Amino acid sequence: MSDIIRIQNLQKAYPGFALEGVTFSVPRGAVVGFIGENGAGKTTAIKCILGLVRPSGGGVEVFGKDAALLTAEERGRIGAVLGENCLPENLTAGQLDRVMRHIFPHWESETFASFLGRFSLPQGKKVADFSRGMHQKLALAVALSHGADVLVLDEPTAGLDPVARDEILELLYDFMQEERRSVLISSHIVTDLEKLCDYIAFIHNGKLLFFEEKDALYERYAVVHAPVEALQGLKDAVVAARRGEFGASALVRRDKLPAGTSAERAGIEEIMLYFIKGERI
Repeated sequence: MSDIIRIQNLQKAYPGFALEGVTFSVPRGAVVGFIGENGAGKTTAIKCILGLVRPSGGGVEVFGKDAALLTAEERGRIGAVLGENCLPENLTAGQLDRVMRHIFPHWESETFASFLGRFSLPQGKKVADFSRGMHQKLALAVALSHGADVLVLDEPTAGLDPVARDEILELLYDFMQEERRSVLISSHIVTDLEKLCDYIAFIHNGKLLFFEEKDALYERYAVVHAPVEALQGLKDAVVAARRGEFGASALVRRDKLPAGTSAERAGIEEIMLYFIKGERI
């Protein structure tokens, strides 16, 4: 399976923060979830992919080509939704349609109009008067209306209620029915990613901690609840532990657990929390 996006040793330095050698890919036909706490570097990496920020080192390839050298035609094959609103607020949705015809080589007005109807977005209302959730839906409608082969989404469901979030996930499922398409999606709502993603890229303090198939993470890790003394007896298997008022728990490697040890399935959010907040025992 070829990679539609390839990030290699990506570096970007700011005062007080730096991306440090981030490497992962977005395979063609796959959905990659990009997770990490606020300030971990997800948005910086995404802006490097989109050419909005110039890397300090390393590089990004999209469609097998340096992202900085993409043609207008090739950039039109990338659909993007950023966390902050990046659409002209003085325009109505209807006016936005006319503007986008001159920006994207393969803009589809009928597709855009169908998304406006599906999302109940008024064509005559200025973008500035939209709620945050309406902003997100409008941005996604734009991203899905110009023949994109890959979507790069930074918190696309932020500000949406559960029903609207589920609707967005259904749209992404529909988008992925064509095997040539791919999605890179960052979100703090990890349960959404668990439903959708094939791979998980986890970044913390500017460093990539892992890039793995989601199912492989489920197979590799589990959670054990036990007194601290008992966990110390499992230290070869323990990745990180957390102490609480009523005992302790640990993220463990299944393959290193003694036979017969009781362990629970570890969700992606649990794995993330143990890596960030867990301690060695």
